[in-house]
Amino acid sequence: MLERISGSLLDPDALYASNIELFHSPELRGLNLVMGFTGFADAGHVVKQINAELLDSLDAEPVAVFDADQLIDYRSRRPHLTFVEDHLQDYQEPRLALYRLMDGLGKPFLLLAGFEPDLQWERFARAVVGIVEKLDVNLVTWIHSIPMPVPHTRPVGVTVHGNRPDLIEGISVWKPTVEVPAAVGHILELRLVEAGRNVAGYVIHVPHYLAEAEYPTAAVAGLEYLGAATSLMLPSDRLREAGREVGRQIAEQIDASEDVQQVVSRLEARYDEKAEGTVRRSLLADENDELPNADDLGAAVEAYLARENPGQ
Repeated sequence: MLERISGSLLDPDALYASNIELFHSPELRGLNLVMGFTGFADAGHVVKQINAELLDSLDAEPVAVFDADQLIDYRSRRPHLTFVEDHLQDYQEPRLALYRLMDGLGKPFLLLAGFEPDLQWERFARAVVGIVEKLDVNLVTWIHSIPMPVPHTRPVGVTVHGNRPDLIEGISVWKPTVEVPAAVGHILELRLVEAGRNVAGYVIHVPHYLAEAEYPTAAVAGLEYLGAATSLMLPSDRLREAGREVGRQIAEQIDASEDVQQVVSRLEARYDEKAEGTVRRSLLADENDELPNADDLGAAVEAYLARENPGQ
């Protein structure tokens, strides 16, 4: 009789091709890993914006690339290209890859970013867990976003889950017990916990009336939570500026509609009622809930400025 197994019998390592020299470099051992998958409940396009900001702003080197043909259903999620008069160009090839990046202070970390697989979730999970174990990843963090009945005029909320109480307690603003559709990130978190690896997932709360549009403010919040959990300085300046512009546009639309003003006012009243008496831990606090002193903050700022202006 065959022993009961969980997941695919196929070799998970055959799902990806690795940069052999980099993959086996000691420099990749013990780093933190950030994960973001597009295609599932990406309210406000938070994951899409975060992935783009990290890959566009930081030095990124591919460590491993997953085989899209084995993981994506092209008929349900067709890639785009451009037809220009009499020829085709700019084919947007689906990509899911693991990168080595350097943060604003030159600290290396790993990023697994791209489309959420449509197929072979368990095999994909085994592949990722295998990579995490081979590279002895210190902490795995992942992020996604959902629409919530909250106003845009209040701080962006988050729900944190995983097996790191020091990253969860005092942070989550919504702690429900609810059955939800699974995402591949959820499966990865379950399998990573089973493998005894450190993992924390962040669910960013996006106002439901902004869920279909790009909402940079929520992406900035996501970067702040990821950066605080992994002790990384992640770029957010461009998203902050974009968020200010989007905020001006939202304000203009609300001012033009009394009905919308009433909806937002009701959401504000409900938010304030539930938030009353709730104390949220600062993102600057460490695992002992202590804030860094002025010397610590000053040293971090000086190191960042030295990296941004090496000749000055």
